[in-house]
Amino acid sequence: MSGRLFIVSAPSGVGKTTIIQSVLPRWPKLRYSVSCTTRKPRAGEVSGRDYHFLSREAFLEGIQKGRFLEWAEVHGEYYGTDGNVVESWTQAGHDVLFDIDVQGARQVLSCHPTATTVFILPPSMASLEARLSGRGTESEAQLGKRLAAAAAEMAQAPWYDYLIVNDDLAEAVADFESILRAVRCRREYQVPQLRTLLTLPSPQQSK
Repeated sequence: MSGRLFIVSAPSGVGKTTIIQSVLPRWPKLRYSVSCTTRKPRAGEVSGRDYHFLSREAFLEGIQKGRFLEWAEVHGEYYGTDGNVVESWTQAGHDVLFDIDVQGARQVLSCHPTATTVFILPPSMASLEARLSGRGTESEAQLGKRLAAAAAEMAQAPWYDYLIVNDDLAEAVADFESILRAVRCRREYQVPQLRTLLTLPSPQQSK
């Protein structure tokens, strides 16, 4: 049985990465899709773990050959998902988790409309502002841009399948795992198992 696709999106500062990192160790059949990018690695980033760092030439060649399941140019740099890797995982029966923005989510859904989409929300805009300002890495103007971008992203949340409010991390992780379990139990994914059971001889027939 082919694996399933799970797409997770959220504004910066909501805690999406923390939730994903909490879930992955407990789901051995779930593979995390590491994005490709043309930007240079930042301090502490490791190729293959944080991103697959590609040259601009290699990325553009990948676009021409249809390598990327989704891609976008952001601030002069390219970002995308290697569709060949995703296909190899799903064909092997592994589920795949995408950490991508709204634009990327729409691109993946255009090819895989049965993918499950999850959007993570902050409990309030005030709490999101507090989280972002608490980092101490942005000016007031940059913070304002972040909040405006977050509001624009959250305006797209209603078309996602599931919405999780990250007010309490443990509860948000539990909510996300509940979605994973529910999707794995959907009828269309359990039909092969059902067919196997229905074709087995009954106790009377086996005598």
